[in-house]
Amino acid sequence: MLSSFRNLSKSWTGKILAIVFLLLIAASFMLGDIQNVLSGGGSFGGGGDSLVKVGSERITDRDISRAMDRRLSQVRQENPEADMSAIAGDFDELLSSLVDAETLEAFANKFDFILSKRLVDGQIANIPAAKGLNGQFSEASYRAFLQQQRVTDEEVRWIIRNGLFQQLMIAPAVVNARAPVGMARPYASILLEAREGDVAFIPTAAFRAGLNATPADIQRFYGANQRRYMLPEQRVLRIAKIGPEQVASVQPSDKEIADYYNANKALYAPKETRVITQAVLPDQAAANALLQRIRAGQTFAAAAAPAGFSAADISLGPQSREQFTSVTNPQVAAAAWGAAQGALVGPVQSPNGWHVIKIESIERTGGRPLAAARAEISEKLAVEKRKQAIESIVDTVQNSLDDGSSFQEAAAAAKLNVTETPLITGTGTSQTDTAYRFPAELAPALKTGFELAENEPPLVETLPNDGGYVMVAPARVVAAAPAPLDSIRQRVAEDWLADQASQRARQLAQTIANKAGTAALADAAKGTPIPVRVESVGARRIQLSQFQGQVPPPIAILFSLGQNKARIVAGSKGEGFYVVKVKRIIPGNALNQPTLINRTQQEMQQSLSQEYGAQFLNAMRQAVGVKRNDKAIAEAKAKITGSGS
Repeated sequence: MLSSFRNLSKSWTGKILAIVFLLLIAASFMLGDIQNVLSGGGSFGGGGDSLVKVGSERITDRDISRAMDRRLSQVRQENPEADMSAIAGDFDELLSSLVDAETLEAFANKFDFILSKRLVDGQIANIPAAKGLNGQFSEASYRAFLQQQRVTDEEVRWIIRNGLFQQLMIAPAVVNARAPVGMARPYASILLEAREGDVAFIPTAAFRAGLNATPADIQRFYGANQRRYMLPEQRVLRIAKIGPEQVASVQPSDKEIADYYNANKALYAPKETRVITQAVLPDQAAANALLQRIRAGQTFAAAAAPAGFSAADISLGPQSREQFTSVTNPQVAAAAWGAAQGALVGPVQSPNGWHVIKIESIERTGGRPLAAARAEISEKLAVEKRKQAIESIVDTVQNSLDDGSSFQEAAAAAKLNVTETPLITGTGTSQTDTAYRFPAELAPALKTGFELAENEPPLVETLPNDGGYVMVAPARVVAAAPAPLDSIRQRVAEDWLADQASQRARQLAQTIANKAGTAALADAAKGTPIPVRVESVGARRIQLSQFQGQVPPPIAILFSLGQNKARIVAGSKGEGFYVVKVKRIIPGNALNQPTLINRTQQEMQQSLSQEYGAQFLNAMRQAVGVKRNDKAIAEAKAKITGSGS
C-alpha cells in the first residue's frame, strides 16, 4: 500500500487547519488535510530549487521547508524543546503529501472540475479562528489567523479546495470496499500461527562494577554526544494584551439606552392575559340567539349547549392578545381587548363565522418604565460596545502591522501597555528565574512567540474564554546549545558508565546469539562471565494485539525470525539485551474459525479502501505527469534536517 496516502491525515496541516475541515467536510470519510505553498516559475532542475514537477506546477525546496517548519511547530506543542532533527523522519512523508495534494489540484484543473468561489468563501466564514468575540466573521480575526498560521488567503483557499477535491473525487471511489472470504482466510490463519522459543537475558547492570570514567573519557563522551545535553532555545517575548481591561470605561450613552428601550418596548410593556369563553356560530341569527339566552340568565355553557358546544369547546383559558389573534383575527381580538372584565362581546364576524365572547377575567403583570429597565439595558449595551471597542483596537493594531509598523509603533497606535518576559524556554519557565511562570491565560502567545522568527512581524492571537487578544513578538532569541560540561559533569560521567556497560552487555549477547546458531540457547549461554538465565516462551500471533502496540521486544523478535534462527534485541527500557531463538513454528488454520475470518474481512475492508484510494491517486499522477528530481530532494533533505537520508 501507499504509506503516504494512509498518512495524509497525520500531516501538519491536519493539525493547523483541522477545525476548518471539520466544518467543511460533512462526510465521515476524509483522506486527510494537506497544504502546499506552491511557487511557479523556472524550469525543472534548472535553478536547483524544484524538487517535484506535478503537471505544470513545481514543488520547491522552499515549499517543503515551510512544511517542515509547520510540522516542527506542531511537535513543539507537546515538546517545546524539539528541533528539526526530531522530525527528520517526517521529511519524506510530508513531501509525498505535498505531491498528492498538488496531484489532486492538477487533475481537477485538467478535467475542468471547478469549485465555486462562493462555496470556498462560505467555508472561510465558518473558521472559528476567523470569528470575532461576537461570534461573527471578523476580517481582523481572519487576518490574525492567517498571520498565526503563516499562510495567505490564497493558500487557505487552496487548502479548502483540496479538501473538497478529496471528498468529491476520491471518497466515492473508495467507499464500500469488500474483502472476499478467500482473501481473508489466509490472513486469519496467520493470526493463529503459534511459536515456541527460548529467551536469554543479559542485564546491563551486571557490567557496571569496576567502571570508572577518567576526565579524558568524560570529555570524549561529551564531545561525541553533545546533542544529548542541549539546552533548549530561549527567548524574551514582547507582549501587549488587548482585553476587557482596555475598554472597561466604555459605557452606552443615555440616548443609546433610550433608543434601545423604545425599539424593544414589547419586552418592557405590561403583560395582559384574559380568560376567555367563546362560541363561533355559522350565522348572525344563531349568534344573537345565543346572546339572548345568556342575557336571560343562562350560563354561557348552558346557552351554548343547544348549538352543539360542550364546555371544553367554548373554554379557551388564559390568552395573550397575540395568542387570541392567531386563532381569530385582529378585529375580533380588538373587540375582546376593548371590553371590561365580565363583559359579553359580539357577535363579531370573522372568516370563521360569528363570535360570541365573554371576558371571564383579566390579569395584568410586569411592565417596567425606562428608569426601572435602565440598569439592565445599560449592562447589555456595555457588553456589546466593549466587544466592538476591542475589535476596533485589534483593527488599529492589525492595520499598523500591515502597514509595516514595528511592535512598539503598533502598540503605541492603539495605546497598549507593553511587557517583556525574562529569558524563557518554550515551556514558559525561566532557567535564570525559577519562580517565573508564563501567564496561563496568555498561552497562545507563548506558542506563537516561539514559532516566529526573530525578524518576522508580530502576530495578534485570540485568547480563550473571551479573554480578548494579545500581540506577541520575540524580542531576543538565544539559540539552543550544549550545556557547559562543568555544569553537567556528573551526569555525563553517569551516561558514560551506562554506555560502557551497555556495550559490554551487547557484546556478550551477540556472542551467545552466534553460538546459538548451531546449538541450543541454553548451551550457548554456558561459560559466560556472568550468570545467564534461559527461559522458554510461546504464544500465538493473535495474542500480540493484547499488547496494544507495545509488544515486548523479545516477543516481537520471536514472530519475526525463521525456525532455528537466533537474534539479539535491546530491552525497551535500557535494562539490557535479550537473545531469542525460535525452536518451533506451528502454522495456523482458520477453516474452523468463521468468526475470526469475518473479523479479518472487516479489518481488510479499511485497508482495501486505502488501497483503492492509493491506486486512484497513482492513476491521477500518471494522468497529470509527476517527475521527481531525486538529487535535489536529497540536497534539500540534508539542508533542512542536517542528514542526507
